[in-house]
Amino acid sequence: MSGVRVLVGTRKGAFICTADGDRAKWDISGPHFAGWEAYHVKGSPADPDRIYASQSSAWFGQVMQRSDDGGKTWNAVGNQFAYDGDPGTHQWYDGTPHPWEFKRVWHLEPTADNPDEVYAGVEDAALFRTTDGGQSWHELPGLRTCQGPQWMPGAGGMCLHTILLDPVNPQRIFIAISAAGAFRTDDGGATWKAINRGLHSQHIPDPTAEVGHCVHRIARHPSRPDVLFMQKHWDVMRSDDAGDNWYKVSGNLPTDFGFPIEVHAHEPDTVYVIPLKSDAERYPLAGKLRVYRSRTGGNDWEALTDGLPQENCYVNILRDAMAVDQLDSCGVYFGTTGGQVYVSPDGGDHWSTIARDFPAVCSVEVQTLP
Repeated sequence: MSGVRVLVGTRKGAFICTADGDRAKWDISGPHFAGWEAYHVKGSPADPDRIYASQSSAWFGQVMQRSDDGGKTWNAVGNQFAYDGDPGTHQWYDGTPHPWEFKRVWHLEPTADNPDEVYAGVEDAALFRTTDGGQSWHELPGLRTCQGPQWMPGAGGMCLHTILLDPVNPQRIFIAISAAGAFRTDDGGATWKAINRGLHSQHIPDPTAEVGHCVHRIARHPSRPDVLFMQKHWDVMRSDDAGDNWYKVSGNLPTDFGFPIEVHAHEPDTVYVIPLKSDAERYPLAGKLRVYRSRTGGNDWEALTDGLPQENCYVNILRDAMAVDQLDSCGVYFGTTGGQVYVSPDGGDHWSTIARDFPAVCSVEVQTLP
């Protein structure tokens, strides 16, 4: 029977949770990098033993970690993230060698067919790529020339937090930056375009500007790479033309503020969000933790509550803290800032806890095991 490995990044280390296909009993290892922030941990779809982790500390800076044995052992890779004070050398956007220092790697996206090739989104916002398993990283220079001076930080910083690689066209990449918006390249990163038409944001000089929108997350199903779903700072949005145009699909959601958004592994029109009360009060409405599911691509939404706390729950769910697996009965997972990690092995109908007392959860990713 196939199994799953759930990779959980927290404020105080990383945890690895493993189960068989029933997803009822979990073995947990960790904390890996105890005491350090493990902001994002993600496995390679090309090699079930390869895992990358963004490890950071306010005292010692950023370290990139790699495991080649499913998380049993780890090695720091790439001296640009080393905590000895040497930030390493990269190709700066103008092509000249220059020290590259930044606050954090927010998101790691390994490619589907090469475990040594990974994209990294960082703060302040820039996109990097490695082809040697993390030993060296080079910035994709075109992105920061796409109206970069007009980008601005969101409440969490000016972070590049979403990277979507097109499964059909390897030259196409989607990224999102808070608070600049969504961007797309069709030539492997040489040039980029802003894809924010249809977005409307309050509290910026031009609510419909080409850049300046606080996009929280983008998701899509690999069978329909041109259909994108977005959780924005207010508004759930959809695009049917690879981001050229967006329209609102918040429908009957009780609130359309939130951070994560995911798509069912086998049903391209089934989408999941976790609404929060507001941007000022970032917890579930009325203290009731509810995942909302649309089976119609966003036209209407239903609350999923079975197994989730329905009173006195005041946690947040961050943008990278929700994921799905690839098993026949699609599993859905999310983690909270209260340290709970939830699983639904039946697409959201019923929920149970993998863990109740982890540190605050930053990210949840899943590897489906052979």
